[in-house]
Amino acid sequence: MTVSPDETRYDVVAVGCGPFNLGLAALADGVEDLSVAVFDREPELRWHPGLMFEDAMLQVSFLADLVTLIDPTHRLSFLAYLVDQDRMFPFYVREQFHPTRPEYEDYLRWAASSLPSVRFGHDVTSVAWDAAAERFRLEVTGPDGEELHVSARDVVLGLGTAPHLPEALAALPEDRVLHSSQYLHRRDDVAAARRVTVVGSGQSGAEATLDLLRRGRDTGAGVAWLTRSSGFAPLDYSKFLLEMTTPEYVDHFHTLPESKRDQLVADQWRHYKGVSEETIDLLHDELYRRSLVRDLAPAELRQGVAVESAEQADGGGVVLHCREADTGETLRHRTDLVVAATGYRERTPDLLAPLADAVHRDGRGRYVVRRDHSVELDAAITGRVFVANADTHTHGVAAPDLGLGAHRNAMIINAVTGRKVYRLPERTGFISFGPAEA
Repeated sequence: MTVSPDETRYDVVAVGCGPFNLGLAALADGVEDLSVAVFDREPELRWHPGLMFEDAMLQVSFLADLVTLIDPTHRLSFLAYLVDQDRMFPFYVREQFHPTRPEYEDYLRWAASSLPSVRFGHDVTSVAWDAAAERFRLEVTGPDGEELHVSARDVVLGLGTAPHLPEALAALPEDRVLHSSQYLHRRDDVAAARRVTVVGSGQSGAEATLDLLRRGRDTGAGVAWLTRSSGFAPLDYSKFLLEMTTPEYVDHFHTLPESKRDQLVADQWRHYKGVSEETIDLLHDELYRRSLVRDLAPAELRQGVAVESAEQADGGGVVLHCREADTGETLRHRTDLVVAATGYRERTPDLLAPLADAVHRDGRGRYVVRRDHSVELDAAITGRVFVANADTHTHGVAAPDLGLGAHRNAMIINAVTGRKVYRLPERTGFISFGPAEA
């Protein structure tokens, strides 16, 4: 490749500015011999706007901010944000360690605004390896459409996950189905439906159902909530189970064979697919209130019911063809609109196409990811591509957990600088994982 005279060179370029790469920029800020740029195609930072209910709570403590679990004195901690916003004492008196989701998004925006390394409106379209220069070359489109020439020794991908619509619902027309990530963006469609059915039993499904029940007391609209899981189960927040989201457990998990890791991720679904107990309590209370109001359309909850296919009904609406796990019997479920709370899948970024043949993959086509969160590449590529929240299969159910973000980023910074910029904790729990020493 020919080096452009106006090329901008960095040590690290991070693609995508969600909480994880924003945390990387925060921890890298002030590291004198490390130049970092974070590019995001969106014009501003937005964090799950389609599910930004005003009373929605973050499911982790404020300590799981961008920096605190590695550097609690950092200027961009959540507590520093509270001081800057003159809200420290109200937060203290509130005695609630979990911020609201809108408050957490505001914190992220506050942090991003003070980091010159973060560039919104910059779309990275290609990442290729220049063997002669021993650097990655990135094609970047700026906010005014200008083509920028950028190179980096290492790259960090923080592209997040993509909403997943299962095949059983894929045939429905767009006006009859929406993913839960778009719920608040399509309030008009929700309000127009006389019966709405939520499919999927995680936190987003629970929050959408709660909002529908609250609306339904005024509008009279019917609500149904279906899940193929055996129950509307709470997130497992017991202390010892939470130790499986600590770095020490990730160390152990990473050493296991691929088949065992996949089994464990499936078995540990209540770490990330359950519903907070607070939301369950609110739902039950709302159902009770609804039972006191006459002439409302029924609210229907069904567990152990899998949606196998869906079609538009004659005369409008939708018919879901379902199967009950307990009896094996089929049932037809009629509704006007489906909210698919069916989760997310890791993205396969097109921008890595120039590196496709050099990326090592496992038996199921996923990235082979080292413990330091770098993807295994052919030996001829001396730079590294790190991933954030694209390594559940190698690092376990803690991969998307905000509480592990600062640790991941400290590990990446130590790796790219070749020294211990940040001290990583050695003991993170009371459970001993792995084989006992002789």
